[in-house]
Amino acid sequence: MLNGKNILLCVTGGIAVYKAVALTSKLTQTGANVKVIMSESAMQFVTPLSFQALSRNDVYIDTFDEKDSKKIAHIDLADWADLILIAPATANIIGKLANGIADDMISTTLLAATSPVWLAPAMNVHMYSHPAVMKNFDTLYQFGYRFVEPSEGYLACGYVGKGRLEEPEKIINHIADFFDGSKKVLKNKKVIVTAGPTREKIDPVRYLTNHSSGKMGYAIAEEAASLGADVRLVSGPVSIDAPAGVQLIKVESAEEMYQAVLSQYDDADIVIKTAAVADYKPKKVYKHKVKKKSGEEYLELERTKDILFELGKRKNKQVLIGFAAETEKLDDYAIGKLEKKNADMIVANNVTAEGAGFGTDTNIVTLYKRNGSIDHLPLMSKHEVAAKILDAANRLLKDEQK
Repeated sequence: MLNGKNILLCVTGGIAVYKAVALTSKLTQTGANVKVIMSESAMQFVTPLSFQALSRNDVYIDTFDEKDSKKIAHIDLADWADLILIAPATANIIGKLANGIADDMISTTLLAATSPVWLAPAMNVHMYSHPAVMKNFDTLYQFGYRFVEPSEGYLACGYVGKGRLEEPEKIINHIADFFDGSKKVLKNKKVIVTAGPTREKIDPVRYLTNHSSGKMGYAIAEEAASLGADVRLVSGPVSIDAPAGVQLIKVESAEEMYQAVLSQYDDADIVIKTAAVADYKPKKVYKHKVKKKSGEEYLELERTKDILFELGKRKNKQVLIGFAAETEKLDDYAIGKLEKKNADMIVANNVTAEGAGFGTDTNIVTLYKRNGSIDHLPLMSKHEVAAKILDAANRLLKDEQK
């Protein structure tokens, strides 16, 4: 799959640089053309000669060291690459890229790149989970960058946890899968994702809503599109842009979301309901602004349609996945919802847990399936969670089709 592919490997400073040497060797053995850019910090661990010998190409270090006077090196490299891989990717380079900083050969080249860019992070476990780093991950994901998730194990700093650069063999497998179109596991599958909050009008200037940011749903929609799915994203009002390759359907109220999902439902393969839909709406909507007056004011509410319940009643071939944002008794409520709504899986989280509430770039979820299995996932970025959910959804779809 990699024969003749142009891979630009950007190596930043960390003890995991030694793995980048092995990665260069193995990529070259697959038939890929490999060129390497090193940061100054990376050279503290390994010399450029190692990469030059293994790649059989010049190693680039200095933005102003033009090896061919007919070309501007950082532009030429950006144009040459079929895929750019940063391995190891330190917190420093991740922060630079997320903020558009170009102060060395690697960051300057990456700002000029139009080819896919992957980052393989490697750092201390606490650095990896720092809110600033997680925010930068999310920013880069929205830019279109992708990540090779680090593995867990013993780190050079002495800690045991998440932060080890993924093994070269596994990175190469990911790259091979990327270039292999048959790995689009959701190709020709229709996926509906709901996201964000709903708004229930009180009068022309007021409404009832909730704190949902839409980040989890948008991450799932983007990940599904990257797997080849035909994605319909039914979204309440949010402040984030729709992912590329996704059909966005904007709604406001719970009723509008219900109608939009129902119109797309019959030929859907997977439906993932991440939206935080209002359970109640004002019984009366005023045509004019309600003026304040002395004394108390009462707002009478009535139930909105339970969208997941209605979809569960109509379900035939669809894999139906719901979300449960809870503050207590996670197992009881999630399992109860799974049965009551005729869902195939419930993704539940405790929104009071640190790193798992509305508006965060991370999440801590548990997957509850109809077969009784329960999968507790650790703190992850929402895009990592999205990948886990879609992997589970694809497995459920295969089981449904047997």
